[in-house]
Amino acid sequence: MHRRPFLQKISLLGTSLMTLPFVSYGKLDFPKATRLKFITASDGHYGQPNTDFESSHRDLIQAINREENVDFVVFNGDLIHDEPKWMPEVKKVYDTLQVPYYTTRGNHDRVSDAAWEEIWGRPDNFAFVSKAQHGIILASCSNEAGDYLCADAAFLKSQLEAYKALSHVFLFVHISQNDWTRHGVACQEILDLIASYPNLRATFHGHDHDVDGIMLYKKNPFLWSGHFGGSWGNPFPCYRVCEVGEDGKTVTYLKTVKDGTILNGNNL
Repeated sequence: MHRRPFLQKISLLGTSLMTLPFVSYGKLDFPKATRLKFITASDGHYGQPNTDFESSHRDLIQAINREENVDFVVFNGDLIHDEPKWMPEVKKVYDTLQVPYYTTRGNHDRVSDAAWEEIWGRPDNFAFVSKAQHGIILASCSNEAGDYLCADAAFLKSQLEAYKALSHVFLFVHISQNDWTRHGVACQEILDLIASYPNLRATFHGHDHDVDGIMLYKKNPFLWSGHFGGSWGNPFPCYRVCEVGEDGKTVTYLKTVKDGTILNGNNL
């Protein structure tokens, strides 16, 4: 199977902040019985000029609706492309999903906090528990100006504490909280906070349209999902699936929007 290389900075080899990155696609240990299944997709950039954003969104929605037994979907940032007028419009598209969905704010989601909460019915820092055992944390990493920000450490700490007795916690934050990709930000406090909670099983990012693999920091996995819209990045629009088995085993894999081909995957 052909895989695209995981892009990285040349300076990565000399840093002491992280372990070496890797890409793997071996034998995925799919659960015999799945307890939780969710999908995350990022960077739709609804409304971006000179892109066929309507078709890219329609294709993704159709692909997700073909998936079986999905508990929820997370659109992990850059829902729109800058213009606030597009946010209510993209919500209409998401509302055609057959399963519940949630959103995180990216740097192109340039609406006010009040507008975000009015449209989505929740603040841009939000968390919930799924099926009694799984904590889901949605963290903002930008603002109305489109700045690249570290996640709110106080919010993240409070939610990780609240969920520390759960079997699995998953974090979604659009921008990488380390500068190991071209467009990440250096957030050492956030990295160390993530590493201090062993039940935080994975952190999911978007933002880097040309990144679709995994990196580790102190054995904690950070995963990217490429993109499904926008004007640049990998040539294959894609989305990421994550499954948690009844036995607690967790697997994640990247699929193409076009035909559901698995591009890469990891046992977590």
